Amino acid sequence: MIFGRAKRTVAIATTTLGLFASTAAGFAASGVSVTHRTDLSAEDKVKVERVLQYTEDFSKPEAFERMQGGAATSLKKVNRDAFSHPSANIGFEDQQRFRVGNGIFRKLWVSSPSSTQASDGLGPLYNARSCQGCHLKDGRGHPPAQGERAVSMFLRLSIAPQTDEQLEKMARGELMSLPEPTYGGQLQNFGVPGVDGEGSMVISYEEVPVKLNGGETVYLRKPSYSIDKLAYGPLHKDTQISPRVAPPMIGLGLLEAIADEDLRAQADPDDEDGDGISGRLSLIKDHKSGYTLIGRYGWKASNPTVRAQSAGAFAGDIGISSPDVPNHYGDCTEKQAACLQMPTGVQPRLGDTEAPDPVMELVTFYSENLAVPARRDVNQPNVLAGKKLFYETGCISCHRPKFVTSRSAADKSKQFQLIWPYTDLLLHNMGEGLADHRPVGTADGYEWKTPPLWGIGLTKTVNKHSFFLHDGRARNLLEAVLWHGGEAEQAKQKVIEMSPDERKKLIAFLESL
Repeated sequence: MIFGRAKRTVAIATTTLGLFASTAAGFAASGVSVTHRTDLSAEDKVKVERVLQYTEDFSKPEAFERMQGGAATSLKKVNRDAFSHPSANIGFEDQQRFRVGNGIFRKLWVSSPSSTQASDGLGPLYNARSCQGCHLKDGRGHPPAQGERAVSMFLRLSIAPQTDEQLEKMARGELMSLPEPTYGGQLQNFGVPGVDGEGSMVISYEEVPVKLNGGETVYLRKPSYSIDKLAYGPLHKDTQISPRVAPPMIGLGLLEAIADEDLRAQADPDDEDGDGISGRLSLIKDHKSGYTLIGRYGWKASNPTVRAQSAGAFAGDIGISSPDVPNHYGDCTEKQAACLQMPTGVQPRLGDTEAPDPVMELVTFYSENLAVPARRDVNQPNVLAGKKLFYETGCISCHRPKFVTSRSAADKSKQFQLIWPYTDLLLHNMGEGLADHRPVGTADGYEWKTPPLWGIGLTKTVNKHSFFLHDGRARNLLEAVLWHGGEAEQAKQKVIEMSPDERKKLIAFLESL
């Protein structure tokens, strides 16, 4: 909801923040402080702090808990399109922009030259022909099935820093990674006619048993990755490989509207409070402005804005240049001569890149305004009991339940919203089991950004699968929890020690998000 001014007719979302004062008794005495916020008045700070305190009453839902994305929350019928609706609080003209952006997001790009002109420029090397090809139904990608070529999952490639200068640049966020000299920043398994795809991802799994209290044994899939049929020669001896599935697209604009001060305030890189949780900011040097920005997007928080994430995906995944990443040949390298000899899709009458503005602006707007669906079953006893367990195990130490977005957010429809993303957007050491040993900028090889949990319970509805984590190794939510280690090891052990009935309630809570 937008606090202080009504933006929709749904009664629950027209309530202003001032009305929250009467519910303050339901919140814990300790929790979240907002004294650091510069966008809030003194009166706002009192109200927001009351709202953000962690609840101690699990007998009923919290006020407005169902509206995960505030006034932007979608109340549409839950079906396969649940992740594809626009923010509910945008006006008619913005809905039109959203639809045009949706058309570009779904558009199949073709190789150059072609009669379509505005749609050519694919590749020459690529992973998918459209944004929708990776973000299936605007949702979550998955590992390839046996014998299937990967589309919504790919391999990041890089080499270890070779000099002290490169190490220092990564530590300052000036350099995110060093591309593999021949194959670039990721493995593209497809090429346009006349250009060979770079190779094929090969995945093998080992079953690892985990015994749970109550006599249950869960088998986790431990993956190993390699590359077959390399088309351009061997990889560099120091090549680092890391898999990625496409994450869901919902709520991205709301995450960008979270105040920087909130993210800085919750970071505890040296674990000064001694709770075993040492979340760190991903810091990125913006080469255009010279400012250091906070990373929020990608599995290692390697992009600071939705537009930056979109431009990177255009270049790396589809091979389309934009004003932000003007690489007409995508991820082609100097050692891939055939790739660099192909015609580009630049149309001078439209702009000097293959996806000039307004293309990038429209795709960004679409990506910023995919609505978070409303929660389900928030008042069910088993869901409330599971929520209590989620809090008691310490999961909220990283999966922070709620924020109130900045009053200074660039998009007015996202200002001053109570949202429930269940993330702190910080980097956390997740232990050896999930480590990819591949640093990205200021994130090391053990760290991952806490992914938002909103919408996670609709994965099977939207995407017809239940594969989770950065590489889809977990086949269900319980397996995803059991892969947690490092800073989350203590919380995981508490889940292992739960009774079978308690674990079912915990999963019921996650499925309600």
